[in-house]
Amino acid sequence: MTAITASVTPLDRLWPRTAGSNALRTATLILLGTGLLALSAHIQVPFWPVKLSLQTFVVLVIGIAYGSRLGGATIVAYLIEGATGLPVFQSGAGIAYMMGPTGGFLLGFVLAAVVIGHFTERSMLNRFPTAVAALLIAEAAIYIPGVAWLAVLFGPAKSIAFGLTPFLAGEALKIGLVLALVPAIRRMTQ
Repeated sequence: MTAITASVTPLDRLWPRTAGSNALRTATLILLGTGLLALSAHIQVPFWPVKLSLQTFVVLVIGIAYGSRLGGATIVAYLIEGATGLPVFQSGAGIAYMMGPTGGFLLGFVLAAVVIGHFTERSMLNRFPTAVAALLIAEAAIYIPGVAWLAVLFGPAKSIAFGLTPFLAGEALKIGLVLALVPAIRRMTQ
């Protein structure tokens, strides 16, 4: 099994960068990524204790597939789309929405894509223990700013009770799905 080498992402193997097509490649991948992320924001999966959206799953997959730079740029483009009023977020749009309760999580999406992309580029997802650690760190990159922002708005106790605890089981499931997907991504890119 060929490992993903440093600074090579799965998409670099599927759609290699070339001098003449790099701008088109980048624009196409960013549009595809922001479209998938917007779609995932509007898909609600029944789960307990809260419904799940697939946003964090898609953020992790974008970071893994695109790498740290393009993954981070894609999530920033998604935030810009939402800031301009496009209906890409789960239940609102615009700067005021981004400054509300989900603002910290939106910032965390960028951090998570960069973090998991960094680990992917360094082949840290090729072994199960390091893949689990990398995904947990990426999830922390989402939840630390998200819960911290909620604490500013509503206080620490409410931020944990409403912004973290109800989502732990769902995030564990999403991590499991990403772990199941990683070998398939590796096989596609060999």
